[in-house]
Amino acid sequence: MHPGPTNTLTDVAGLRVGHATHRDRLTGTTVILCEEGAVAGVDVRGSAPGTRETALLDPVHLVERVHAVVLSGGSAFGLDAAGGVMEILAGRQVGFPVGGGRVVPIVPAAILFDLGRGAVDQPPGREDGAAAVQAALAPPGRGPVPQGNVGAGTGAVAGGLKGGVGSASVVLEGIGTVAALVAVNALGLPCDPRTGRLYARSLELGEEFGGLADPRPDDPGLPLPDPLEGPAVLGQQTTIGVVATDLPLTKAQATKVAQMAHDGLARALWPVHTPFDGDVLFALATGRGDPPVAPILTRVGAAAADAVSRAVIHAILHAESVGPYPSYLDRLPTARRRGGR
Repeated sequence: MHPGPTNTLTDVAGLRVGHATHRDRLTGTTVILCEEGAVAGVDVRGSAPGTRETALLDPVHLVERVHAVVLSGGSAFGLDAAGGVMEILAGRQVGFPVGGGRVVPIVPAAILFDLGRGAVDQPPGREDGAAAVQAALAPPGRGPVPQGNVGAGTGAVAGGLKGGVGSASVVLEGIGTVAALVAVNALGLPCDPRTGRLYARSLELGEEFGGLADPRPDDPGLPLPDPLEGPAVLGQQTTIGVVATDLPLTKAQATKVAQMAHDGLARALWPVHTPFDGDVLFALATGRGDPPVAPILTRVGAAAADAVSRAVIHAILHAESVGPYPSYLDRLPTARRRGGR
């Protein structure tokens, strides 16, 4: 196994990614675009989710393919961003045909809470969804995914550390490509609060984390506050994301991959799936043809979980300190990568 060419979600053929980022407002929107359609599933594990069109992804329901997925800040207000995505796609005649030459773009969405973290308190709306999908349609939308304080991760926080967007991919020889993109805004920490060691560090492929060192025992940032002892506020934590493959999955198989992918959150964040988190993962499959048999599907689901864990680490390492939220690398200065940040 090895990462794909960019080690991001766009290594899966048929996917593009675009961000709309507001650094002053500490919020934003990320769009995963699949204009040719992708079979989709979803799994919701947190107890404070904010979603749109997730019921449509049930395997017993009619629509087979989605045309985009929206991840947004702004709490429930941020679900409006999906409307801007629909408007752009409908103008391009991308969507589910409903007769008379009309189409309805299928655009599921999930949100995280970042209200009040920026200097300007204004959640994303339709214009941000439109801007993010236009960014996905531009040539950079097919290239490496920008990570850190961008898109849905602009105002994200993880256990008091700065969170963000992260992505990772893996090539399964003879099978296909599997990838993940997450926006990490969790109640839990990505590392042991006593030692600062990242929980999912052992899943690194090659040196994708840049020669990261564990913090020294005398690091001035240790210990980190225990996330279970802080003043958790209902609904203000959530990790949302997408896993994807270029295999031709059924809706039921995509749902199973989404379920398995949540194990990646459990390995990378502690605690996770709490009453205060609204954790949601979508699964997308862009391939066409005969679906894989169960042993191959098992490998895809396991790879998706690992990609999610690695994507969480990339989100944490790409994050930049903002106001009262230090990045992992700023809080724990002895955990440095070669070449600095």
